[in-house]
Amino acid sequence: MTKVVRITKGLDIPLKGEAEKIIKELPITQVAIKPTDFIGVFPKLLVKEGDPVQVGSPVFFNKYREEILFTSPVSGHITEIRRGDKRVLLEVRIEADGNQTTIDFDAADPNELSRNDIVKKMIDSGVWPLLRQRPYSVIANPSEIPKAIHIPAFDTSPLAPDYDFIVHGKGDFFQTGLDALTKLTNGNVCLNVHATQTISKVFMNSKKVQIMAYEGPHPAGNVSVHIQHSSPLNKGDVVWYLYPQDVITIGKLFKTGHYDVSTVIALTGSEVKHPVYFKSIRGAVVIGMLENNLKEGNIRIISGNVLTGTQIRPHGYVGFYNSMVTVIPEGSYYEFLGWALPGFSKFSFSRTFFSWLASKKKKYVLDTNYHGGVKAYVMTGQYEKVMPLDILPMQLIKACLVEDIDLMEGLGIYEVDEEDFALCEYLDTSKTEIQSIIRKGLDLMRKEMS
Repeated sequence: MTKVVRITKGLDIPLKGEAEKIIKELPITQVAIKPTDFIGVFPKLLVKEGDPVQVGSPVFFNKYREEILFTSPVSGHITEIRRGDKRVLLEVRIEADGNQTTIDFDAADPNELSRNDIVKKMIDSGVWPLLRQRPYSVIANPSEIPKAIHIPAFDTSPLAPDYDFIVHGKGDFFQTGLDALTKLTNGNVCLNVHATQTISKVFMNSKKVQIMAYEGPHPAGNVSVHIQHSSPLNKGDVVWYLYPQDVITIGKLFKTGHYDVSTVIALTGSEVKHPVYFKSIRGAVVIGMLENNLKEGNIRIISGNVLTGTQIRPHGYVGFYNSMVTVIPEGSYYEFLGWALPGFSKFSFSRTFFSWLASKKKKYVLDTNYHGGVKAYVMTGQYEKVMPLDILPMQLIKACLVEDIDLMEGLGIYEVDEEDFALCEYLDTSKTEIQSIIRKGLDLMRKEMS
């Protein structure tokens, strides 16, 4: 019997625009590899504009960990290398030729390979960046052996994609990926599923893994919650994590010998006419899925979910770690005496509006409006109601603000990521950018401890 962990603290935000379970093919014309997707990576280019590339050709490497390569997901040629302030590398854009000419990294059974052989194949092909570690949420260090490896097989964020639906029919690749992962740790490979949703045969028939079930509101699907309940982090511990589609990519590498980063992306949000799933590639341009599929008006396009995603342009690119694109209304308006209105169409956690009387099944169209300006930072007791982790959120945020390393360490900075504070930021009456505060704290700790 699979152990069930019940999460009681949290909040589900019922947005309109869930993706219908239909997968459409998205023609790949252009992709971009964005170094900004990778925390702690200082890129050194291996290509220049106009260079031809194959699938799996190295594009850049990490200056401070030179063995970590970032390779092309398509065959074609480099069209543009975009830089920002102080010549910071923002994007390497690649025009696809449609042929998908691929470097052969040799198919192999991971059960017959050593750990070093598996690591080398994953690094050479460019698959390795799929593996991230806690603490810090940076790309995993291949020279370390993690305490455990976690695979969250469900997502509780607003309008999240259904991983059960996405992995259907890919059980062979998924199991091969798991076989490779088991060679990378002396601990458990933990597959974390949702207790009350339909669980696919791909997940339930998985071998060599520890299956744990969770139920409850968001953030029950966050990897920090899973780690705390089965592999709690102490100082010096390292836990790796990745997601189901990442496991399939690893499985394809060993099954076929090719770097195949094809992925399924959910297009969601109230401003999408027909929200569906698209078969695409990591880093693909989003205009193909948006054309003639958006409602009129001022909108915001987000790579990822509404709580933690990144705003992109209509001709922007899906983030390397994102499995969804969300489109919601832009909140560029002022609402006179909005606090005094009954607010039947507004979602409220604190029962500020009368919408709390509506059915729990009601879905809302929410925009990006702050509904107020930045205020003094005050204690409200709201954070603790949506924070299931065994930490003191307000105190940790303040420790990050004053950069007190010893206090941050004592309050559990190693156990969290900025996504764990997304609901705190959503509920915060002071309009504080809490996620960026936590990220700065994590970056400070990584710098001081390295």
